[in-house]
Amino acid sequence: MSDDVPPTDDLSVEDEAPRGHNRQPIVSVLGHVDHGKTSVLDMVRSIGSERQASVMDREAGGITQHIGATEVPADVLNETCSAMLGGKEFKSPGLLFIDTPGHHSFASLRNRGGSVSDIAVLVVDIMEGLQPQTIESIQVLKETRTPFVIAGNKVDRLHGWRSERGRSFMESFHKQREDVRSLFEDRYWKLMGQFSEHGFNLERYDQIKDFRQSVALVPMSAKDGEGLQDLLAVTVGLAERFLEDRLTDTLGAAQGTVLEMRDEIGMGKTIDVILYRGTLKVGDSIMLAGQDGPFKTHIKGLKRPQGMSEMRDAGKRWVNFDTIEAACGVKIVAPNLEATIAGTTLHLANTKDEQAAAESALREEWREVFETMPVMCSTCSEIMARREFSTHRQQKACRGAEEERSGVVIKADTVGGLEALAFELHQRSVPVRQATVGPVNKKDILMAQSASDPLQKVILGFSTKANTSDVAKSLESDDSDVKFIAGPIIYHIMDAFEAWVEERTKALEEASRETLVYPGRVLYLKDHTFRAKGPAIVGMRVLGGRVHVGQRLMKLDGTSVGQIKSLRTRASEDVMEAMQGEEIAVAVQGPTVGRHIEELDEFYVDVPEGHVKRLRKSDLSSVEEEILDEIVALHRKDNHFWGR
Repeated sequence: MSDDVPPTDDLSVEDEAPRGHNRQPIVSVLGHVDHGKTSVLDMVRSIGSERQASVMDREAGGITQHIGATEVPADVLNETCSAMLGGKEFKSPGLLFIDTPGHHSFASLRNRGGSVSDIAVLVVDIMEGLQPQTIESIQVLKETRTPFVIAGNKVDRLHGWRSERGRSFMESFHKQREDVRSLFEDRYWKLMGQFSEHGFNLERYDQIKDFRQSVALVPMSAKDGEGLQDLLAVTVGLAERFLEDRLTDTLGAAQGTVLEMRDEIGMGKTIDVILYRGTLKVGDSIMLAGQDGPFKTHIKGLKRPQGMSEMRDAGKRWVNFDTIEAACGVKIVAPNLEATIAGTTLHLANTKDEQAAAESALREEWREVFETMPVMCSTCSEIMARREFSTHRQQKACRGAEEERSGVVIKADTVGGLEALAFELHQRSVPVRQATVGPVNKKDILMAQSASDPLQKVILGFSTKANTSDVAKSLESDDSDVKFIAGPIIYHIMDAFEAWVEERTKALEEASRETLVYPGRVLYLKDHTFRAKGPAIVGMRVLGGRVHVGQRLMKLDGTSVGQIKSLRTRASEDVMEAMQGEEIAVAVQGPTVGRHIEELDEFYVDVPEGHVKRLRKSDLSSVEEEILDEIVALHRKDNHFWGR
């Protein structure tokens, strides 16, 4: 297909080594966000007797944000493609599809999906052509030397195109008007030029003479199901023709690729794995790559989605298995999985020889994957390879910065979600202090509370929530020091975080400019009017709390009265502040006696909204707390969130 893909001759060389059974090809589905990757798979899942509902409808915002896998059995493939096969049948026992997110935050997930695949389907919107994540996916396929097919999606958007569900592209194309076919050809030639710039010769699949020299384009409509049988037939046909040795390499100790580590209700920490070699059984010992190197655990449960359900979206549609064999997608339940590094290899380790071989392979993989992984120092924002991180931390400058305890706390239901959040924060130069999989707990709150920067006293959660009702109440409390921002869509979380930072920054700036306004309540004394206006000067008694020059007064119904210009005692001394029980002459700019205020009126000190939280944490008397509560309640009649 290109110089980056091994030629067919290399893939069909006779090998005297014993071959295993013919396993199903593993197919990754890649492409730009909203170009129709999940729509293509939803259409695949809708065929056959075990059809499933749309995954895209259940994905937050209609955007794939978790990696997933779907198995399509051979009988469904043969039935769907019967018109194109002409009575023949596929040799493969089915297809195992991997669906990967297209949003740029999920680059590492796409890398994991691409690296485990035998063949890929690159979905391209023919109306938009190559987009940033399409190009990124092409680079992944080049680096992993994975052959691929182009699904030219959304032909139904061509003006005048008439689709028919289940019809092949060739049948459909010949029935379109000449002007519509001309529109298609324009888009086709544009795509050919774009792929040529990246070193690939693109041709429509029915016009290719040598699949070793060209990448096949299969035009289709995932919305209407038109061209789906063409895509399936070309994908399986290429895999069976060119990847026979790879698809029969199933003997030996079990191996698989860890796609995700996630926290499942009722199961605890689990890993989603694509098993591409061997057999696994409940009770087997396995070895995995963890944060501190290889580690061993044992399988307590093997679960696969029922029918053609999606792995990431199976809900309760899981079937327990005692034994599984390659190739398949499986959820593994085992102890101590929280340190597992997604994207690394699972090895069977029942015997001493298997364990030794697994440990040696994993240690090499761990060094290559983990130690060279780029990380950002949370204290100085410098990016470096992880192997350099320990030395960097020992530097005096960094140790001094570390004492500042900087960085936000992030949580997610999967490792991929954490990586996406960390990526977005890195793009905004926001350090991450702690990143863990699972629900938010008390330790997370304490970690966020201890951040030295008030703009980093925050927990960002992707598809996760509090682990207990007490933690939830703590996060939702008006007095909480920690801001909790969570949701199922990455860019919504980041938008909310940026809005909060902006709002919080303004509040902090205002607070730094203002003297804290304490709550107070005063009474306008009878027969104590010294001037009616400009400013009004009247005698008042401080019933509770305190009043200060410069503060504003309001009536008990919330009506603004005016600003205190001066305070004078009975001994004619000017003072800046008067406390509970004192009687003073108050000059108020704004009101006119008899029109705006009357004798025996009572007034509150108008506490600014941004001061409420600070007052809650200050040393108020019981009377001041009572007055503050009255002021807050008064404002919340109009604004439920005032002072929260």
